Amino acid sequence: MTSPRTSGTNVSADATRSGRLFFLELSGGRIHSINPDGSDLKTIVAHCRLPDGIVVDVDAGHIYWTNMGSIGPDDGSIERADLDGKNRVVIIPQGVTHTPKQIHLDKAGGKLYWCDREGMRVMRANLDGSQVETLVTAGHGAQDRLDQTRWCVGITTDPKHKKLYWTQKGPDNAGLGRIFRANIDIPQGEGPANRSDIEVLFDRLPEPIDLELDLAKRVLYWTDRGDPPRGNSVNRTPIDGPATSEILVTHLMEGIGIALDIPGNRMFVTDLGGSVYSADLDGRNPRNFLFAQGNLTGIVYAEV
Repeated sequence: MTSPRTSGTNVSADATRSGRLFFLELSGGRIHSINPDGSDLKTIVAHCRLPDGIVVDVDAGHIYWTNMGSIGPDDGSIERADLDGKNRVVIIPQGVTHTPKQIHLDKAGGKLYWCDREGMRVMRANLDGSQVETLVTAGHGAQDRLDQTRWCVGITTDPKHKKLYWTQKGPDNAGLGRIFRANIDIPQGEGPANRSDIEVLFDRLPEPIDLELDLAKRVLYWTDRGDPPRGNSVNRTPIDGPATSEILVTHLMEGIGIALDIPGNRMFVTDLGGSVYSADLDGRNPRNFLFAQGNLTGIVYAEV
């Protein structure tokens, strides 16, 4: 894992900040918690069905995560549990969302947002799972589902400016991945399948996956699991003005999850190779502090 600017194994000056990381082990169907230095690894939830996205509501003491479900059937779900894994409950049952991927918490707005891959949708619901809505529809039916450019994967929001950001990854290493932006609210008189406010921020990406947004500095970060030189990387772009992609971290083993600790000036990244990495927000001081953990997907950092 290297940065185009520098490489090394030193931990950033803010690495002593408190907090916990929660991350998902896809292959084992488990949720783990760990200190940001790699110590005190705990398994807090087991028997998940291909978990992919995770968020933490610190004030309520809850974690939320998506289960992609079996390959093919429409049996994805979203669950909630306490921070220690107790009081587990399904809030979005099977049949409501096909293959839920990254999930995003808008605490102030009281909403969960997520991308539905084979459902080809961007969706949201209340924190208790009620009032499920489809905000974007990229395709309909089995024939469209074969077109991976329609698959919605990563998601984040800009609540202040009322914007959605999401990825549609495309086929493996096809260079057809895209990052989109639209208003959170569907324009009046339009629907999720015919919105006029959708814009493409980036196209021809290898395979963009998960998104995170630095709202203060107005910078969007994403992982890309495609092949080098642009794939297996962490990237960022300013979201105000012209979009200019900057590669921050390379040599991931199919990067998936990303979490930002803005006050601590650091990011955390997972990959399907089973590693958890940290680096400064500009990509400096990269460090692989956990490896050989199965196939890892979503990750979140929380001051708990």
